[in-house]
Amino acid sequence: MDDMEANQFKAFGKEMIDYVANYLENIRERRVVPTIEPGYLRPLIPENAPEKPDKWENIMNDIERVIMPGVTHWHSPRFHAYFPTANSYPAIVADILSGAIACIGFSWIASPACTELEVVMMDWLGKMLNLPKEFLACSGGKGGGVIQGTASEATLVALLGAKARAISRAKKEHPEMNDADIVAKLVGYTSSQSHSSVERAGLLGGVKLRSLQPDETNRLRGETLENAIKGRFRGWPYSILLNTLGTTSSCTFDRLDELGPVCNEFNVWLHVDAAYAGSAFICPEYRADSFNFNPHKWLLVNFDCSAMWLKDPSWLVDAFNVDPLYLKHEQQGSAPDYRHWQIPLGRRFRALKLWFVLRLYGVENLQAHIRKQIGLAHYFESLVTSDDRFEITEEVIMGLVCFRVKGTNEINEAFLKRLNGKGVIHLVPSKIKDTYFLRLAICSRFTEKSDIDVSWKEIKETADEILSLK
Repeated sequence: MDDMEANQFKAFGKEMIDYVANYLENIRERRVVPTIEPGYLRPLIPENAPEKPDKWENIMNDIERVIMPGVTHWHSPRFHAYFPTANSYPAIVADILSGAIACIGFSWIASPACTELEVVMMDWLGKMLNLPKEFLACSGGKGGGVIQGTASEATLVALLGAKARAISRAKKEHPEMNDADIVAKLVGYTSSQSHSSVERAGLLGGVKLRSLQPDETNRLRGETLENAIKGRFRGWPYSILLNTLGTTSSCTFDRLDELGPVCNEFNVWLHVDAAYAGSAFICPEYRADSFNFNPHKWLLVNFDCSAMWLKDPSWLVDAFNVDPLYLKHEQQGSAPDYRHWQIPLGRRFRALKLWFVLRLYGVENLQAHIRKQIGLAHYFESLVTSDDRFEITEEVIMGLVCFRVKGTNEINEAFLKRLNGKGVIHLVPSKIKDTYFLRLAICSRFTEKSDIDVSWKEIKETADEILSLK
C-alpha cells in the first residue's frame, strides 16, 4: 500500500498519543541530558531511505532506540537551563488539528479562519496583559497583533518597521537626502544585557546598533538613553530603542518608565521585548510602538508562538508589501494579510494553540501556573541563602535564580561542569561584569517542591566535592 489509510492513521495516532502521555508522565525517570557523542544516530538507521513502505509499528519501536537516547528532556522537572519552553496537552492536540488542516495562512482568503482566529486571540491575550486599546484590533484603530515564530523575528520586524518610518519622516524634513544617507545616520540603541538576537537584527536589518551600559543593578536608565541620543549627530531623532523586560542573563527589567518618555520626546520607535517575563509582567506599554512576548515560553503554548503587537502596523505593511497578482483577492484591506506583518510568506495555523490553551486552562489557572513557578524560584532562593558557601547575584523577580559559589570564576566553572556531568539536573551559566554565575530557571510545568529539593541536594553535594579540592 502506497499511502496510509484512515484506519491505519487512527491506530498510529492513538498509539502515539499513549506514548506521549506516558513519556511526559514518567519524564522524571529519564536522565536530563544525554550521554551520546556527535554522530551517534547514523549507525542506528539505514544509509538510504526504504524503497518500499515500512510499517508504522516499526517506527514506534525505533523511537526509544534511535531518538530518545539523543533527546535533552526540556520538560523534565530537573531541567533548569535557559528559560522554559512551554508544553501542554491542549497545545499538542491543537498542533494535530493544525497539521491536519495544513493551510498556509499568508492572506485572509488563503484560509479565513486562520487569520480571523489569530486577530481575536491576539485581542484576548492583549486584554489579559492589560495592553492599551491602541494595540488591539477590536479598538477599531490601526493597532493589532500577530503571531511571529520567535521573539528574534519580532525584534527584526520591529527594527525594519522603525527603519521604514525613519526613512519616511527624514525625507519629509530633509528632501535632499536619499535612503542611503538616512540609513547611514540611523542608529538603534539597546542595553549591553540584551539578547544576542538584538545584535543579529541590527546586522540583518542594516542598522547600526549602539550598546548602552546599564546601571549597577543591570537596568538601562532613561538618562543614559537621553545622553546617547543628544550626543549622536546633534540629536538626530530618527532611531529605535530595543528595550528588554526580563534579560536572558538575569531576568532584569530595563526602566521602561524612564525610557518611554525619552523615546516620546525624541520620536524614537520603542520596541519592548518581554520574551520570557511578558507572560507574568504588566508593564506601561502605552509608551511603546511595538511589544512582544512568547506564550511558547511560559504560557503553556507549545513552540512556536511569539505574540507581537503594533500600534501602527502600516509601517511594516508598506515596508514588506510585495503584492503579485496571484496573491491578490477581493477582500484586501478589510482584514489583515499577515504575510505583510512578518519575514516569511508562509505561516501555520498557530492561533489554534492559543485558542485551545486559553479555553481549556482559563486565565485563573494560567496565573496560578506562573505564580507557582515564581514561588518555587523563591523557595530555591531561600535554600541558597541558607548556605553560607553560596551567594545570590541578582534579585529574584520571576522564575529565575542567579547564584554562585563564593569564590573565583574558575571554582564556579569547575562546579558547573561537575554538576551537569552527573546528569541529574541541568543548568547553564552566564557572566555579567566579569562575574561568572549559574542560572537555575524553573522550566517544567511538572516541577514540584520535591524536585527543587532534589536539585538542591545535587548542588550541595557537588559543592562539597569541589570545595574539598581547594
